Amino acid sequence: MTADTRSQRLDALLAASPVIPVITVPELAHAVPLARALVAGGITTLEITLRTPVARDAAKAIMAEVPEAVVGLGTVLTPADLETAHDLGARFALSPGATPELLRAAAASDMVFMPGIATPSDLMQVLAAGFTVAKFFPAVPAGGMAALKALGGPFPQARFCPTGGIGEADAKAWLALPNVAAVGGSWLAPEAEIRAGNFAAITERARRTLAALR
Repeated sequence: MTADTRSQRLDALLAASPVIPVITVPELAHAVPLARALVAGGITTLEITLRTPVARDAAKAIMAEVPEAVVGLGTVLTPADLETAHDLGARFALSPGATPELLRAAAASDMVFMPGIATPSDLMQVLAAGFTVAKFFPAVPAGGMAALKALGGPFPQARFCPTGGIGEADAKAWLALPNVAAVGGSWLAPEAEIRAGNFAAITERARRTLAALR
């Protein structure tokens, strides 16, 4: 896949759902009800993080049973993780950072991939590898909106999906930045509500978030 094609496919994903919940699935039984709750609230692009033993099976179950969901794998740390995302049929993959090995593997793959950056040097490596959309993580500890505004000067070609410390109250402000294509965060699906099976609250929060962004 060429860099331009990869960028176009990622642009289409982000345009369809500019808010991406960062989801940690504690138990496999939660996966499908959680995905359905978010889709019912209007959020269809989902990041399933590879942080629990059931993450891979959770992603498979959602893809099989919730066809409206656009499933990506997050916390992709190695080329092997990227291959897992590809083999599962995930639509995209995200990383909290980017090693040279991971960037090389992603550039050679037909997987739509969003590498993570936190500094200008990180961003320079990502751009050199052919990626123009990056995950800015951890967004608030790494300098917040002021940092992204500053990066827009020397790197006008770069766009970002900030995650890490963003919540319902400030998602709209982040998304208003000209170099922000989408925002992500775990506030949309808190683990306590997932474990309690309070999926109605998750649906309502998704609806409320999208309404506020409009």
